[in-house]
Parts: sequence; C-alpha cells; structure tokens
Amino acid sequence: MVSNGPRVALLLIAVSVAAGCAGRPGLDSLTETEATAPGASEHVILVASTRARDPRPGAIYSGARSSALSFARIDMTVPPTHKAGSVEWPKTAPGNPATDMVVRQVTTQDTVEQFDAELKAELDKRPPGTKKVAIFIHGYNTQFNEALYRMAQLTEDTKSRAVPVLFTWASRGETADYVYDTNSATSARDGLEETIRRVFASGAEKVTILAHSMGNWATVEALRQISISGRRLPLEKIDNIVLAAPDIDVDVFKSQLKRFGKPPKPFIVIVSADDKALAFSRFIAGGENRLGAYTHDEELVELGAIVVDMTKVKALDDFNHGKFAQLAAMAPELQAMAAARNGKPRESEMVVGDIQFFGFDKLQPPVQASVVPTRHVATATPEPATQ
Repeated sequence: MVSNGPRVALLLIAVSVAAGCAGRPGLDSLTETEATAPGASEHVILVASTRARDPRPGAIYSGARSSALSFARIDMTVPPTHKAGSVEWPKTAPGNPATDMVVRQVTTQDTVEQFDAELKAELDKRPPGTKKVAIFIHGYNTQFNEALYRMAQLTEDTKSRAVPVLFTWASRGETADYVYDTNSATSARDGLEETIRRVFASGAEKVTILAHSMGNWATVEALRQISISGRRLPLEKIDNIVLAAPDIDVDVFKSQLKRFGKPPKPFIVIVSADDKALAFSRFIAGGENRLGAYTHDEELVELGAIVVDMTKVKALDDFNHGKFAQLAAMAPELQAMAAARNGKPRESEMVVGDIQFFGFDKLQPPVQASVVPTRHVATATPEPATQ
C-alpha cells in the first residue's frame, strides 16, 4: 500500500504555489490614514475575535488562538472607483482613498460591554425599520486583514444599511495549516455563540448571518449549540443564514439539520460543483463530499435549505471558491424578487443568469416562533486561495 503522505504534500505545494502567484496583502494594509477622497464610501466595521492580539505595530490580530473574546471598531472607506466583487488593496501604505480601500481608524476593545455599547450606538444611528446587523464569518487560510477587507467589500456591494460585524477566528492564513485551522474553527464556536446572542440582544430588528467555507463549521456548530440549549434565537429577528461554499461533510450537515428539525425559515446554501478548494478539502477528508460542492440540490431542499447553485458562473478567483462574493451586488435585486413573489404562486426552481435557485418558493416572510436562522450575501476577486 502506498502512503497518502507524499500525495498530500505535493497537493499542498501545488495549492501554495497557485496561491502565492496571486500575492497576498502585507500588514501595512492596516496602516491608518487621515486622507479622504470625494465620493468614497464610509463604513464602520465592528469586530469580535477569538484571535490573539498581535503585538507588532498596526497588526491588530495574529493567527494564534485566544481563550477569550476581544473586540475592535475599524473605520474604513471604499473608493469611488470600486468594482463590485473586488477588493481594492492599498498599493502602498497607507493607501490612496481615491483608488484603494483604506483603514481610517482602529479602536481596540477588550470587554463585551464596550462591544455592546458600540453596537448599540451604531444601531441608534439607523431609523426604525433599518436597525439591522450582518455577521460575517470567514473561512480557512484567511489572514485578519483579508477577512476585514472582505467584510468591507460585502458591505459596500450589498448596499446594506446593516451594521457589519466581522467574527474572525484564529486562522493562520497558511495553506499547509488546514488541520490547525479546522481545530481553531471548532474552538471558536463558543465565542461565536456568545457574539450571535449579543447581536440578537442588542436591539437589532433583523440579523443576517453569512459564513464562508470553513467558517460554516464554526457557524453550524454554534447554531446547533443554541438549538439544543433551550434558549433559542427569536425567529422574527432572523433575516437569513447563508452558508457559502460550506466546507462541511455532507453527512454531518444532514445530521445537524435533522437535529435542528426542518427550520420554518430555511438555510440558504451556496454551492458550486467546480470548487477546487473544496475538492482539496474532500481529498484531505478521505473522499467524503463537502456540502459546498454537493450537486443533489433537491435533497438539500427537502431537508430544509434553499440552494443557490453557482456551478455555471465564471469565478473571479482561480479556485472557484469565492463565487458567493459575486452575489453581493445582486442582493437588492434578489430581495425585490422575493418581495414581489410574496403571496403569489411561486416556482420551486428559478434561474437568474447562470445562477440556479432551488427551493426558492420556501423563502417566506418569517413567522412568530423561536428557532435557528438564514440569509444571503457574497463576493470575490482574483486573490489567494483563502477560504
């Protein structure tokens, strides 16, 4: 019998080389600037993290784990030249706000009380009916600065007025650290549960949860903990829960959904059969199917999910793993379509461009009840194979 060790090593090298060709942003991308530019969009991003603080100047967070949650407020701007689905990294520190996304100010916080107060202050700026929060949980092989800039891009492209909350767990941002990242995502589930509960208790009228790749593992585990705790989330506050390119074993996800019971408001699962990053994950997992590359859409719909199949969509990244990001700019259009169909007969399947939707007829307005949630968002640009 031939050992899998050399094969895994060669695959890791191939993935690392491909990722390296794209280049990755350095710590100087977090350099603060007071410069402004006409037409630049301003965004305040709140951060909750199970990463350890990074002592290097301007680094904010490292890839090491912390036993306690910590928080931050980061003010950013997106340039007037921004292209949907793209992240405009600063070309040189601290960046030019006329052409680059830039960090204006970083305020670190160490207590949940500070986070709660900051979140409430941001919600108070929104009039009734728009007091929403969007939580984003990134995936494997993701540096903190990459997660932060992705959150800014998602916020800009969806044109959402929701308060953006980035939950960032201790990914080392290294292709070879798949197992470390898996364990980090698992250990982050308690911190994520606490963050989700605080957001729901903040006075937010609606909450969206979007997870990408390995971040789905931490997310679904946290939601499972909430589901069996006896203190479930109020369904009327749930906008949507979106699982984008989930790096989860299909059978594990099925068992988790059965534990939840068929949710009154279904999960939205974004899949693509040509996802190369998930093909790598499947190889590491002994050939077991990953949810984000699963093609049996009808089965997932029956279990209580809306499936967004992006297999036919041309990706902006080399690994076909960031297609979910390209949905961000379509968010207003899809919400309008869902609203227009309210109260009318609706087809189970729908096609918009190259995107197929299965179970779309189940996207109903929330009922009064207490369960676990669902929603949609997304984006991508040629960049490293972060998940």
